[in-house]
Amino acid sequence: MFEPRPKIKLLTLQKILLENTDPGHPISGSDIIRLLGEYGISVERKSVYDDIDTLIQSGMDIVTERHGHANYYYVGSRTFQDEELMILVNTVASSKFLTKKKSDELIQKLKTLTSKYQAQSFDRTIYVDGRTKSNNERIYYSINAIHDAIVANRQITFHYTEYDLSLKKKLRRGGQLYTVSPIYLISDSNYYYLTAYNPQHDDISNFRVDRMADVSISNEPRLELNPEQQESAKDVRSMFGAFAREKSTVTLKMSTEPYVMGVLVDKYGTNLHPNRVSEDKFTVRIEAQISPAFYAWLFSFGEDAEVLEPEWVRNKAKEQLEKMAEVYNE
Repeated sequence: MFEPRPKIKLLTLQKILLENTDPGHPISGSDIIRLLGEYGISVERKSVYDDIDTLIQSGMDIVTERHGHANYYYVGSRTFQDEELMILVNTVASSKFLTKKKSDELIQKLKTLTSKYQAQSFDRTIYVDGRTKSNNERIYYSINAIHDAIVANRQITFHYTEYDLSLKKKLRRGGQLYTVSPIYLISDSNYYYLTAYNPQHDDISNFRVDRMADVSISNEPRLELNPEQQESAKDVRSMFGAFAREKSTVTLKMSTEPYVMGVLVDKYGTNLHPNRVSEDKFTVRIEAQISPAFYAWLFSFGEDAEVLEPEWVRNKAKEQLEKMAEVYNE
């Protein structure tokens, strides 16, 4: 045991309270003295009371309860409520753009923001399925590099990867470096996308960040966009899927089956205006980016969804269905 410097003793007491207490797990002055002793710090009871008062005056929410003849203490409010922390932990666990290893690391860090008892409850309710996760360990650093490049108004270079039939990654364009001017980082459907000006096509392009490798910040400033390109870049933020091609107002006839409206709200929010047209059907207008992703989403409803307008979207849906029928009739 040793007589610690006041600052060390105070910080250790703060650590003990944050880690070992919550409304369901208060500790007594005797408990605190014992736990300080495990850190090699010897203190008197009055000193503990004085230090708790100091922490309270500094803004720490320490609640005092009287149990019998003894005072018990616990941390009341924290930066994150446990319900908020659970949401963050679940989000990290389910994020496909993070590897299982990185998800585990981040969850462990988030657990330090609550008591050890609440952290243990997270272990019982959170499961990270590695089969649905990215296998790109560098994505964390790629996101950071892209963000820094946007702030510094610099171009970036990178290799872009794809999978061959052996499920092995290979570099696109024979390993040639991409050089682009980054504009936005967008999170969509559990993936991160980079929206950038691509001088090779003189247009706005989108890249899956988990498929980018060797991301590096260039010394060259970002290229200026013309007004049309600026508008195109803005439109990307409201895109339907990352590889959308054309935006359109689409009128759908939908079934009144209970699940249908829930799926619509999940995708387009509550700013919808459904119009019942029969006992079991309603129509609704949506703003959608017309792409293979849109048709895949539409066909997932089966006979519970039909495109009414515009005609070209309806015809395209019919073409897609006819092609699918040909495949299955071969």
